[in-house]
Amino acid sequence: MTFFVLSHSEPESFLTSTVLRMTTSASVPAGSEGAAAAGTVTDRLVEANERYAAAFTDPGMDARPALGVAVVACMDARLDLPAALGLELGSCHTIRNAGGVVTDDVIRSLTISQRALGTRSVVLVHHTGCGLESLTEDFRHDIEMEVGQRPAWAVESFKDVEQDVRQSIQRVRTSPFLLHTDDIRGFVFDVKTGLLKEIDPA
Repeated sequence: MTFFVLSHSEPESFLTSTVLRMTTSASVPAGSEGAAAAGTVTDRLVEANERYAAAFTDPGMDARPALGVAVVACMDARLDLPAALGLELGSCHTIRNAGGVVTDDVIRSLTISQRALGTRSVVLVHHTGCGLESLTEDFRHDIEMEVGQRPAWAVESFKDVEQDVRQSIQRVRTSPFLLHTDDIRGFVFDVKTGLLKEIDPA
């Protein structure tokens, strides 16, 4: 796996890139050249955290999101939500899963977000080219055949991303556990252009 890390050189501030090669989280096979230097992806993340913590200062923020909003989005690595939505640390609650699906657990998080931490608005973000569009409930059957146990969860696959946004809006609006359902809006993020398209819930 190859990562390109962008940096600015001084004093001209030209943009340069550094190539990092990473293994998966699994250990590098014994005897592999450069294994000690490369480490695992998780090792690199821990090292990055140590550098982050060295310069970290407590921002002194309250646990309540400053904008009073919760964002439910897909876990897709192409969605940089803070950049795409202009969010800063402490702005919102972010709830992510495969597909950005409004499951019982998402309702649990939204209920806590609203009732305990003061949020009032919900933004739902699906995206183009979602992996759930290529899956079916056969995925669960295949897992059952492999491990001998059928997953209790549904895949929540879909063919029409806009219709799935509408379904998600409806699930949030009709939940009896949420205090605020008047400001629920859904969008599809275009991974090619970076633009959000708002979906009419009707």
